[in-house]
Amino acid sequence: MSLPASSSSAAHDGTGHDATGHGGCPIVIDPMVGDLDGETRRLRDAGTLTRIELLGVPAWSVTRHAAARRLLTDQRLVKDISRWTLWRTGEVTEEWPLIGMIDAGRSMFTVDGAEHRRLRTKTAQAITPRRLEDMRPVIESITHRLLDDLEEQSADGPVDLKQVFALPLPMSVISVLMGVDPALHPRLHTLYKAFFSMLTPQDERLAVIAELDGIFTDMARARTAEPRDDLTSALILADQGGEPLTEEEVVGNLKAMVAAGHETTIGLILNAVRALLAHPDQLKSVLAGETGWDAVIEETLRWDTPTTHLLMRFATEDIEVDGTVIREGEGVVVSYRAIGWDRDQHGPDADRFDITRPSPNRHMTFGHGPHICPGAALSRLEAGIALPALFGRFPGIRLAVPVEEIVNQPVLTQNDLQSFPVHLRGD
Repeated sequence: MSLPASSSSAAHDGTGHDATGHGGCPIVIDPMVGDLDGETRRLRDAGTLTRIELLGVPAWSVTRHAAARRLLTDQRLVKDISRWTLWRTGEVTEEWPLIGMIDAGRSMFTVDGAEHRRLRTKTAQAITPRRLEDMRPVIESITHRLLDDLEEQSADGPVDLKQVFALPLPMSVISVLMGVDPALHPRLHTLYKAFFSMLTPQDERLAVIAELDGIFTDMARARTAEPRDDLTSALILADQGGEPLTEEEVVGNLKAMVAAGHETTIGLILNAVRALLAHPDQLKSVLAGETGWDAVIEETLRWDTPTTHLLMRFATEDIEVDGTVIREGEGVVVSYRAIGWDRDQHGPDADRFDITRPSPNRHMTFGHGPHICPGAALSRLEAGIALPALFGRFPGIRLAVPVEEIVNQPVLTQNDLQSFPVHLRGD
């Protein structure tokens, strides 16, 4: 890749335009995620569109709710990487660490238009409201088993809420839904952690992608030969919305859905717990039944989004947004955490956690338009079971370290905490 790992403030975007944009310099997105709140404020305060730099690569970031809604339904912005000038010219190649999040194989996450509708229809046939409701007792059973594990491990002192509860819960749920062998859970977690981490060398990340492809190809072939009552079989057997899915399409959907299906919920659960522990008056209101858990979930999704930056869409022609022009061939990132702090949408205190906000919480953390997250209902269902069960079992739960020691993993796209040590009781 010809672009350096950290470009200068005058990075060129490959279209003949200066990539410095507003204020003269792009906002460099920190791959180590050292100050997520500060970065969120800088993006939010920079304007509707601002120039950013992602590991040496320039792009636009949209940070306003209304503009993001418009752009996410604008057919001139597409997922097709071949429309990206930097990719066409060879200035960005497979050596770029974030390329696997953009050029991720053929799935409903990487195509647009009629092909997206066809792949999305297949998934909608598989993830029905009835199938999700049938998952409720499964989620409840897994939740209570993991709470038992928490209690057992806490006998020796603090316990990591992420490793023992928030991570295995959604991984177990999505695996049951999709028919993943439980024996694969540790390996899948290791692979996805390496895939997202900015500390993983790119040659190792490409090997991770190949291994994930192999695991899900084996799954797809096994279910083709012997279907079961799971989502993988349902994707293969779905008979509406055009031609059946190809093996590549099944594998692409599985790989992305397992990633999104557990990563998002890990963040939602941990961020909600952290917010409530930092706001004891609001926690007291919830435990007293004065405020519902749905308000906690929606405010957490808005204020501390599981996804920080969604990569990437490309302009097929010049697009004007509030006086700024996205040129044909440029890339656009949707910065969901900054969007959640948009004062125009959520009021002057948008950067404050408040489960009692008087107006409806109309955030867009799960996206908007044709590509809205298909697993949003599942994530809400899991959090809606896990959070009241956790606080019901351990109402005195508290952090085992100062809150400033709860830090992020070096993951540029996800709001992924390294660990979450807690004492389960206040005594």
